[in-house]
Amino acid sequence: MILTSLADFAENEVPADRLAKALAFLGRDDLAELAPGRHEIDGDEVFANVQELTTVTPGEKNYEAHRRYADIHFVISGTELIGVAPVGECTPVGEFSEADDFGLYTPGPRESWAVLRAGDLAVTPPCDAHKPGCCPVDAEPAPLKKVCVKVLVG
Repeated sequence: MILTSLADFAENEVPADRLAKALAFLGRDDLAELAPGRHEIDGDEVFANVQELTTVTPGEKNYEAHRRYADIHFVISGTELIGVAPVGECTPVGEFSEADDFGLYTPGPRESWAVLRAGDLAVTPPCDAHKPGCCPVDAEPAPLKKVCVKVLVG
């Protein structure tokens, strides 16, 4: 599943060779055993961050966005509600950190939401702000293990 508009995605194309490396990593048999933290795939062009967290209600966090990397959110165990909004329609919260390729935002008029379960993924290119790590509306916060693969765009 890729959540974005066709026009925005065309401007934020994820290079096919890097995407293939990311998907090959996500197909590993030992993914569930990986420790939290950064895992190298192809230097700074493609790398994975394994995360273990407890989901929160959507109102407890802001959207985030990046300028140099697309994120591939892959759920190993648990359930994650993720919001996506066009970053061009969002309002920044504070300064964007070029060093960390990270900024926080409040959404504009358009938001989309998807529930990801074990084995599901969503791709958020730089044109999309995203709010990961949320619990579904009809659920309580719960443990989540996921991988966020960072793919350098362009």
